[in-house]
Formats: sequence, structure tokens, C-alpha cells
Amino acid sequence: MPEDNSPELHVTFNDHFTPHATAGIYTVRARQELYKENGERIDTGEQELPESAQRFEIRPVRFVLKSASVHALYPPAGSAGRYDTVLPHITLSRAVLPWERELTGTRAREHAPWLALLVFAEGELPGDESAMGQTTRRTVADLVDPAEAGVIGPNLSGPSLTPEVLSSKCETIDVPAGVFRAVVPYQDELYYLAHVRDVNVPTLRQGGEDLVEGRYAVITANRFARVPGRYAVHLVSLEGYEPHAAPNPPTGHDAVRLCALWSWSFHHAPDTALDIPGLITNLVAPSRTDPDNLALRVNIPAPESPPDEAETYARERLRLGYAPVPFRTLSGEATYAWYRGPFTPVTAPQVPDPGLAPGHTTADHALIYEQEHGLFDVSYAAAWTLGRTLALADPDYAAQLARARREIANRAAVLRKITADPARAGRSLETGRSLRALRELAETAGGQALAAALAAPQAAEPLPRRPRRRSARLTTDALLADERSVSALRETAEEHVGSMPEWLEGLSRFAGVPFAYLVPDGRMLPPESLRLFRIDLAWVQAVLAGAADVGLHTFQDRALDAQIRSAVGRRRSAALPAAGLLIYSTLVRAWPDFPIFMFADGAQLAELRRERLADDVLLYLFDAVPDRIEIREPGQGIHFGLDHGDVISLRSLGGTGRPPLGKPLEETFPERGDGDNDDTVFTRYLRPRPEGQTRDVLRLRGTDGFVPGLAAALGRDDLSPGEFALQLVNTPIIQELRPLPERSS
Repeated sequence: MPEDNSPELHVTFNDHFTPHATAGIYTVRARQELYKENGERIDTGEQELPESAQRFEIRPVRFVLKSASVHALYPPAGSAGRYDTVLPHITLSRAVLPWERELTGTRAREHAPWLALLVFAEGELPGDESAMGQTTRRTVADLVDPAEAGVIGPNLSGPSLTPEVLSSKCETIDVPAGVFRAVVPYQDELYYLAHVRDVNVPTLRQGGEDLVEGRYAVITANRFARVPGRYAVHLVSLEGYEPHAAPNPPTGHDAVRLCALWSWSFHHAPDTALDIPGLITNLVAPSRTDPDNLALRVNIPAPESPPDEAETYARERLRLGYAPVPFRTLSGEATYAWYRGPFTPVTAPQVPDPGLAPGHTTADHALIYEQEHGLFDVSYAAAWTLGRTLALADPDYAAQLARARREIANRAAVLRKITADPARAGRSLETGRSLRALRELAETAGGQALAAALAAPQAAEPLPRRPRRRSARLTTDALLADERSVSALRETAEEHVGSMPEWLEGLSRFAGVPFAYLVPDGRMLPPESLRLFRIDLAWVQAVLAGAADVGLHTFQDRALDAQIRSAVGRRRSAALPAAGLLIYSTLVRAWPDFPIFMFADGAQLAELRRERLADDVLLYLFDAVPDRIEIREPGQGIHFGLDHGDVISLRSLGGTGRPPLGKPLEETFPERGDGDNDDTVFTRYLRPRPEGQTRDVLRLRGTDGFVPGLAAALGRDDLSPGEFALQLVNTPIIQELRPLPERSS
């Protein structure tokens, strides 16, 4: 799996978490016996010490569940989205809760939970026609022994049902007998619908759930929301209903009254939700017929008849990523020219210097003229002009560049004066003071000779002769040939470049560049598309040259400009983008940060820029050309259900000679075929329903059940609850792409 910046997540699925003693009344007996050293018992007969007995009751949650016990719900309460392949589930912070009580009966399987998660559609519950998750508050006595005719309650008895308990309140729902039989998990199925999750991760928010370190119990439903509408979900107790959780339950009643420990609702609205796997698949669909269809260019249909020379030329230009743009010549003629931005569908050739050397004041030097067709290529000229325009439009950058040019010009003027005067030529360029006095002082033994000279009588001597000045200052070329002068100019440039290196580095990654310069024709990036490209470094150099040439007016400006460019270059990052991709999709609006990874020779490439250029347009830039690209469905936390295509993406269960536990096996269940009538979980493993009703409840057991079939596909006779949960974890779709063929323009 590719790496990302998310915290490392370790999740372990365990089968169950059973207590040493379940609910019930227990008696602890204590008896003392006395023995001699030789093992002979002393307290016999009338001397035997009396036995002590203490009765106590383990009374876990039964009719009421505190809110602190509920860690997360999925789908989230009150949410609307596409949930037709999701099995709703509830995560409980009290991990032992589903196994604190035991179901009875001949069909009860060891470690089966006493809780079940039931899903009801609109119109199925008489007291909640709109499926809002509403319940009715009643006493436990009304739950156990309903007064209404035709309604049955759980078969509960025993000393634990004290008058105090029977008079307490609980939330209840009345479920029509037919609906209950259709949706309730059978006793041998309950075993697979509960497991324990051990989480070891820093707090991480994903898909409405806080993944916090700890141990949790998870109860999963057995019903899919396949019909659009609202659904109510109830965590209910099946204690006392063991005979009814079976394929052939008792009859003779109209409704079943259940204790609802927790309830919520959600809305399955496929028309208003995004089909993320389908959208990702659609993004790369054009590459199935021709990989070049994902190149950033205008893709036009093949000609119906052999094209003439002009059409062949135009088609080739479009294939190379060019677009025709309006152009007016210097003589005023209106025509068109070719333009290609920095994003190219092919590898741009090494262009002989198109006049990108520093020191230009117009873009004419970067125009390319095709004599054969009489057309201009304005790509680099447009880039140079754009760089100049962006530089002038940024007051901070323009002011810093003007200040740097002024300061270095002033320093050059001072240096020319100093070097032109022999009396000042020996002075320090840093302080401006004479170095001769310091040298003489150092040669006089710490100043002793100087002190003696000052104490001696004065002698009349002729005044020293002043040296003749040079007739002219040094030229700029001569100044730049002097090593000390160049060093001083370099220091001045370093002091005044300010934030120009950072600004130019952003420009090299197209910060602030209008989208029309990157994609000159809308047909290159149609809606719901993905396009790959390489970077034309000559275009990047041209836009940087335009920004750096601002403020060049004189020959001296051009001569000194190299010092500013060098100072900027030393502080800029050497990494330039080499490739990238653009996505124009509603996916960007919904998931602006969904993960995309690029690799070269197995190593993940550095991401230089990731930015939304518009609400539904996303740009990625990388530092090298990849040989593999992975587009992954955004993370949705740990949820359960089916994967894209209504199948299960199988994961390894580990073992000797097998892939590590949890590793994808690149296989599906049911296995996908080559035809259009492939089996899915929906076509093979759902309970039958009356004609006209949509099947939506999993058939887990039986000779043709979902669990036996899934186990057989994994080479096993059966699955444990943890293994079953591992297979049900929704697998994010991973779309892999290979690079465009290596071509040059």
C-alpha cells in the first residue's frame, strides 16, 4: 500500500470478548477445615466448622443502554447518502456487552450475542411509518406481558425480574410478525454478526467515526438498504425470543414487542449521493481504447477519408498538445498562431536557445516562426510576457526587484570611484577606511615606534606629492573583472533579494498562472475527466525570465543583473516539477483531498504541489515522471458491506505459505467472469421475499449460504466472526495507471 501522511493505524478483529461469568444469580460457598501436620483432620463430627454461603447477582445491561456505551454509528444518524452496499453497524465502547447474557435453546451457538441490529424501511413499523427511529416508552412489565391482543413479548422469568425491575421504563417497538420473520437474524447467524475491534492509533476522524485507541464491540446488521428512502435501525435484545429467531418460527401472533436499546435513522438517497467508485472508474475509462486518450490535448475523431497535407499538419499539432489562438502580426494582419502551455502530452524537445538569455525588454525574441507554413509559435513568447505581467502585478516582488537593482547600481558607482582613485584604491571596500595605517601600526611592535616618533622634535620636510588621478572611471566590464569588486556586488545582491527566491519558486510551480495559460482549450479537459502531462522546462524558464527581466533599462542594468540572478538562484530550491495530472470532476468538490500516489522504479515521488484550481478542478505536480500512478477511493473509516460491483474483495487469512493476514488477494467473491451476467452477492446470497419485493437480507447459513460460500472461496470450512468481519470491511477502490508512451514533439 502507498504511504500517506495519515497516522499509522493498527486494527485487530477478534471473535468475541466473553466474561468469566454471565448474567445470573450465583452462590459462593466457603468452608474451613483443620488438619494436623501429618494430614489427620481435626474438625470432625460435632467439631466440624459451619459452612458459609453468600448469594449475589450479576445484573448487566438488559433493558436500558447508557449513551456512554455507544461509540459510533454507521450510517451516521440523520445522514443522507448512497448506502445500498453498506451493512449498518453500531460500535459499543463496552466491548463485553454483547456476550454478558446468553441465549438459550437448542439452536443457540456458543458465544452468540444476545443483541441484534435490525433495519426497517418506511412503512414497516406501525408506530414509525416514516422510519425516523421512533420508539414507545413502556414499563418492563408491559414489554414482557403486552396487554394488546395478538402482541407477544419476550419469554423472560426468574428472580431477577423483581417488582422494581418490572416497574422500570424501557424503549420498545412493535414489529409485525411477517416483518420480524423476514429481517431477524437466525440464532446460528448471530454468531457472525458481532465481533471485537482492538484499535491502536492516535485519535483519527474518518467518515463520522473517531478511531480512538481501545477495545470495542461491533454489532452488524444483516440487511442492505437497497430501495431508496429512509430506514430506521434498532439495537434490540433477542433474549426470550430464541424460538422465533429461526427459519420456521412459532406462529399465531400478529406482532412482536422488542426492547430497543438504541435507535437511529438514515436516508438512502442514491440520486443525491456520489458513486465514488463509479466516478473513479469513469475518469480512466477513455484509456481502455487508447492510453493516449488520457493525454492533455484536444482529442479529435479520426478522419473519415485520407486527410490532405494541411489537415495532417493541423492534426499533428493538436496531437503534440498545441491549440490555435488568435494572433495579430506587427504589420496588423489578423491570423492565428500555435500555443502550447507548460503541460504537454509528450516530452518537449531540448529547444535551442529561443532567446531566453537574460536582458530582454520585449517578447519578440521568444517568437518561433515556421517558414514552411507561415505561422508563429507563441508559446515561449506568451510565457515570457506572462512572467513579466505577473511580476509587475505583484507590488512586493516588483518593489524588491527595483530596490535590488538600485542598490547594486549604487554600489557599482561607489566601486568605480574607489578603483579610479589610487589614493583610495587601498581602502577597505567594507569600511571605506585606509588599510595602510593599520598595516604600519602592526609593523611597529604594538605602536611603540609610533609613540616614540610622536615624542621626537618636528623636522621640516617638503609636503608629499599627490598622485595623479586617472583620467576616467573604470568601465562596468572592467569593474566586473575585479575579484574584490565582484565579491562586494555579490554581497549587496544577497542583502536585497528579500523574498524574491520564494516568489519565483512559486511561479516555477505555476502559482498565480491563469488557467487558460495551462489549458488553452477547454476540449483538452472536459467534465469528468483526468489528464496526464509532462512539464516543458523551456516554458518554465521563459516565464521565469520574463519575471526576472523586469526593470532592465540600461547596459549597466543588464551587466549587473547576473549578480541578482545568481543570488536568487542560490536561495531557490533546485526541484522543478517534471510531471503531473489534472482532474475535472464532481469528485473534487466532494473529496478535495482524495489520495493520488505516483511511483518511479518502486519509489514514491515527491509531491511538489496539490491544489484546487476551482471547486471541481484539482492539480497535482511531481518531481519526476512516474511509471505507475494509483488513484485511491477516499478513506471511509472502518465500515462493512460490499465492494464495487456488489462483490467481496477477498483478503488473506494468513497461515503457513499464504500471504500475510489482511493482504488483498486480488480476487473477488463471487468471482467475476467475462460476461455481463456475473453473479453478485445480491443475486446469490439474499433471503427470498414475496414477489414484487426487493430482496435485501443476507442469507448467512445453510448449504448455499453466504458464509459457507465465502469460506470455501478462502479455502476454509468455516469462518470465525473476526475473519468474517475482515472480509466485509469495505475495500477502497484503487485505480492503477501506467505512463504515457515516451514520445517527443
